[in-house]
Amino acid sequence: MQVKHFLQLKDLEQSELDYLFKRARTMKQRLGKGELYQPLRAKTLAMLFEKNSTRTRVSFEVGMNQLGGSAMFLSPRDTQLGRGEPIEDVAEVISRMVDIVMIRTFEQDIVERFAAHSKVPVINGLTDEYHPCQILADIFTYIEKRGSIKGKTVAWIGDSNNVCNTWLQAAKILDFNMHIATPPEYEVEPERGESFESMHMECFSDPHDAARDADLVTTDVWTSMGYEDETEDRKQDFQDFRVDEEMMALAKPDALFMHCLPAHRGEEVSAGVIDGPQSVVWDEAENRLHTQKALVEYLLLGKIKEQ
Repeated sequence: MQVKHFLQLKDLEQSELDYLFKRARTMKQRLGKGELYQPLRAKTLAMLFEKNSTRTRVSFEVGMNQLGGSAMFLSPRDTQLGRGEPIEDVAEVISRMVDIVMIRTFEQDIVERFAAHSKVPVINGLTDEYHPCQILADIFTYIEKRGSIKGKTVAWIGDSNNVCNTWLQAAKILDFNMHIATPPEYEVEPERGESFESMHMECFSDPHDAARDADLVTTDVWTSMGYEDETEDRKQDFQDFRVDEEMMALAKPDALFMHCLPAHRGEEVSAGVIDGPQSVVWDEAENRLHTQKALVEYLLLGKIKEQ
């Protein structure tokens, strides 16, 4: 049987995503009732981190434990990657010893090359280009709170980064609309947006126009990991792109606010918004656990017939 990877959101079809959202809901409910569910006993997840993380490490490690398996944390100091061993060789070796691999790294090419030489499923825990696990959790959170996201409008305010790129893939697969507002020179790269029909993506120079009548407003830090030397310039360039109460007031009255965290109050979002009644950032963060458990189970065991 061909190994299935999750390197970009578009690696899964709509039916597969719908299944994961339903499965995540079931797992969350069962966990809330204290039910023990351990289908992955004796299974091991290797977690390769070249970028630091709080939510990614905790959610995958706890999730694997709850499913009855174990998770192994590997930093650059723990492997020969830091000493120049080819990624292909690392993949050949590690995938012979573990059952599934999650990688959080820089270039998308790294996870693609690893997966090409892996005998087990590989999950993209974040790259510079995409963050598919985050968007799984975000969309599941929206579904929990408001129902189907089909036909809705999501306003992305800020940098067209890896999270934004993944939202664009989701919009095409799940048939909802993206309003993208970025400062000049931070627009969506042509290769990310050229394949999307106009009904799925509309770009705005004024973030207030992007937020108008949106069902969901979401953003991220102005300076992503790896761009720290641009921090001061970005603060200047993004100063009009803060999601505040005035901007949220332009969205629909029941619009939600999301942020993948960590957040900088007073920069990309005001304290009044992220700590306000429309914010679901804590549910969103928790749901990384439930959606990733569903994902790992699916990649290892396929679809489960619920009793």
